Amino acid sequence: MEKAQYGIMRFAKYKGPEIGNIEAHNERTKEKYASNPDVDVSRSNQNFHLVEPKGKYRAEAERQIAEAGCRTRKDSVRVVETLITASPEFFKGKKKAEIKEYFQTALDFIRAHQNPDTILSAVVHMDEKSPHMHLSFVPLTEDGRLSAKDIVGNKKKLTWWQDEFWKHMVKKYPELERGESASQTGRDHIPPRVFKEMTRLNKQRERLDGLLTGMTRLNMKVRTEEICKLLDSYIPGVEKMQTQLNKYSTATVTENKKLKKKNAQLAQSLDKATEESTLKKIADARLRSDYEEAIAVLDRIPKEVLDVYTRVPARRKENACER
Repeated sequence: MEKAQYGIMRFAKYKGPEIGNIEAHNERTKEKYASNPDVDVSRSNQNFHLVEPKGKYRAEAERQIAEAGCRTRKDSVRVVETLITASPEFFKGKKKAEIKEYFQTALDFIRAHQNPDTILSAVVHMDEKSPHMHLSFVPLTEDGRLSAKDIVGNKKKLTWWQDEFWKHMVKKYPELERGESASQTGRDHIPPRVFKEMTRLNKQRERLDGLLTGMTRLNMKVRTEEICKLLDSYIPGVEKMQTQLNKYSTATVTENKKLKKKNAQLAQSLDKATEESTLKKIADARLRSDYEEAIAVLDRIPKEVLDVYTRVPARRKENACER
């Protein structure tokens, strides 16, 4: 199965002397980085800026704050740092130009929601384990107030940032999943790999449907063997898809009662699929429809076939171990 790839964005707030520390790290002004052994200084020349700093972070932040006429306290947040990256798998095989394009797309997103003039620096580090960008800005609001709380300060606003970031990035990079829960918006992205898994399940369903069609007393023994063999992989596939739909769902719909009408022993085999088997309404109606068809075909299996299937516990156990 393809490993999930996530677009990642995190915020951190800085008030005073620590601003100098993050600047030293971001701009690579030190010769050694004992606190961060992941930094390979021999590769630091591969780092690059998308926004060059005009001066020292703290001094530039104070200048902008003064020009805006904002009053500050000792504990006022003067700089917000945004860490932007993606799962390591996302960057594998990508050239530097492609990596730069990813971070430029992310920078465009920040600029669309935060005054570009407040951005102090946007630097991409290529000298650590995975490429990432440190983007630092002064948290000045549109109406000229210094308020990191208004910009990134509470759970609802942070969720909004994550939702908007994912919606922006996924237009260009559809393979990316949203990195955090979208419970606030009630909508999750269904990644391409889930549709690929459903395609494989559909092929198995079509094969099962074909075996059931035209079954007669003459061919029942042969087809029963084929059906039992297919069910060994088909049932786990249904279970897995049910789990996926729970993960990437948006709202509940009526419970699928068909599963509970199955032969009691088969129902045990499908226990994982039937447990809390409330399908949730998902973004793509076709995917839900395909899943329901995958369940419905089980209703067509003759009782005689189910009896044969559930009478072979040794094979059930063996296949479970293989899986």
